[in-house]
Amino acid sequence: MRRFLYILILFLALSSTSDARKKPKDLIARYPALAPYFSTPSTEAMQPDEKGFIRRWLLLEPIAHETRTNTVFVDSYVRQYLDTGWNKGDFKLPQDGRDGWHALDSRLFNVKLYRFAVGTETGRYGMICRVVTVIDVPEDIECVRLATGSNSASMWWIDGEEVLILSGDRRMVMDDGASRRLTLKKGRHILSGAIINGPGMSDFCVRFIDEEGKPVLDYEILNK
Repeated sequence: MRRFLYILILFLALSSTSDARKKPKDLIARYPALAPYFSTPSTEAMQPDEKGFIRRWLLLEPIAHETRTNTVFVDSYVRQYLDTGWNKGDFKLPQDGRDGWHALDSRLFNVKLYRFAVGTETGRYGMICRVVTVIDVPEDIECVRLATGSNSASMWWIDGEEVLILSGDRRMVMDDGASRRLTLKKGRHILSGAIINGPGMSDFCVRFIDEEGKPVLDYEILNK
C-alpha cells in the first residue's frame, strides 16, 4: 500500500512538473484572446505612435472594486482609492511576470483594460487598474502637457508626482484632460496611472502634447 502511494505521489509530481514546463511563459501564448488587442514587447525601445500615443505599458492584474455606478467618482472618492501611495517613496519599477504585472504593447492607441482583464481571466467590471511605463527623454522638453482620456476616472503621476486627475463618469475621449505645463528633463521618468471603473468597459489613452496641441514624439518608451 505504501509503495502504491509513493508511486502515485511521484507520478503526480512528475505530471505537475511536465504541465508547468508545457505552460507558455509568453502571456499572449497563454491567453490567445489578448492577441487582437496586445502584442509581446520587443527588447528594443519603442517610439510613440505617429499621433504621440504611448502603447507600451506594464499592466497590473485588476484589483476588484465593487460599485454599482460610476457617478460616485468625484475627486475625493478617486483620491481615496487611487492615490494610496503605491507609486511613491521607494517605489521600484515592476517586473514583467512578477506580482501580477505584465509587459504588453497595445495594438491600438487606446489601451483596452477590459480586454486585458477578461483575456487574462482576472476581472471584468468593478475594478481598479494600475499602469506604469518608462519614458527616456534625450534632451529637456519644455512646455508640454500630459493629455489623457480614460473610462472611467483616473489619476496620473510622473516620478510619483501627481500631474492630472480625471474624475466623474467618463467615456474614453482622446485628450479629455490635460495637465499643467511641464518640463520633461533629460533622462528617464516613470509615468504611472490608476484607472477605476464600475459597470461597463474600461480603457485609456495617453500622450504628451505641445502648446499647439501637437503630439510630442522625440522620446523613447521602455518597460524596464
